[in-house]
Amino acid sequence: MPWKECSVVDERLRFIVAAKDGDENFSELCRQFGISRKTGYKWLDRYDEHGPCGLQARAPIAHQHPHRTPDAVVDVILKARKEHPFWGPKKLRAFIAERHPEFEMPAASTIGELLKQHGLIRPRRRRPRAPLPGSPIQPSDRPNALWCADFKGHFALGDRSRCHPLTLTDRYSRYLLKCEALPEPTTKLSRVQFEHAFREFGLPDRIRTDNGPPFASVGIGGLSELSVWWIKLGILPERIEPGRPEQNGQHERMHRTLKEEATKPPCATLLDQQRVFDRFRHEYNDVRPHEALEQKPPARLYVRSARVYPQLLRELEYGEDFIVRKTDDKGRLRRKGKNVVLTKLLANELLGLRPLDDDRWELFFGPVLLGVLDETRDEPRLVRAA
Repeated sequence: MPWKECSVVDERLRFIVAAKDGDENFSELCRQFGISRKTGYKWLDRYDEHGPCGLQARAPIAHQHPHRTPDAVVDVILKARKEHPFWGPKKLRAFIAERHPEFEMPAASTIGELLKQHGLIRPRRRRPRAPLPGSPIQPSDRPNALWCADFKGHFALGDRSRCHPLTLTDRYSRYLLKCEALPEPTTKLSRVQFEHAFREFGLPDRIRTDNGPPFASVGIGGLSELSVWWIKLGILPERIEPGRPEQNGQHERMHRTLKEEATKPPCATLLDQQRVFDRFRHEYNDVRPHEALEQKPPARLYVRSARVYPQLLRELEYGEDFIVRKTDDKGRLRRKGKNVVLTKLLANELLGLRPLDDDRWELFFGPVLLGVLDETRDEPRLVRAA
């Protein structure tokens, strides 16, 4: 015990001894020791209850705190956290404030401390990350300017089949357009889901994906059956650079939330898993606040596209500076009496040729540059554009 504290205890013990003797008036004794009657009785009570240890100096403890979060608010915060165990303090604050305007909500930092005190939050493990280069995606200024599509990593279900979630989001509003549990990531199954999305939400200007099937291929122009269909619908395919998933980082972040909230544990069957995905999609779009949207759910910002899904596909159109030529039923282009082999994906399609000089042409399929058609030799050939 520090010497200063010892001297305080000794002084109080002398007061206790004198008070116990009872030779002097209690009020007079308190005046001699420079304390009030209330303090004197307090020292006597502490001594009777704890002995000499009760006379040690104690730090003042406030029994009431004017800024303490009311119990009713704490109860609502804890209940909301248990219902949404992956939501952070900011989302919980926005969610509760909208539903309980009668409450004066504490700061997000205070909510975080309350969750820690009640064992409902654990600090996230911080990992060093290299700074990311700028993304080639330009900011979308309105809904349906850019949709992002991908297959989240597949996982096993209880019946030992596998689930391949196909996801589709609107980049501007973060609206989750599709979250479908598919048995395989095939072109046929994917096209059905995209057609459903186009009929329900209209057509976007662009769709951004990675470079894998069924969205893209290693063939000419990176075209796939899906992307050829999109181009004929007036949708421009965009692809991230190989090995750069952070260029579609907003969509990948949604996948992390999907994995946490809708795949652990996995369901018994594909149908059961789809029910979970449907509930997740509703909560993600209509309930869950999003920090990038000023704590609004995506449904507050998303509106359906004005571009309606057509009943029939129209042939592609090109500008006045193009020469238009049609491929044969094997996707070959006839030039100077020779066939330039392209791809069967472009069978019977109109292509646009824009002259660079007398013997070289830029070859387009809609807005997509396929390469440069070089006719300087006897055998015309398509080369990659510079």
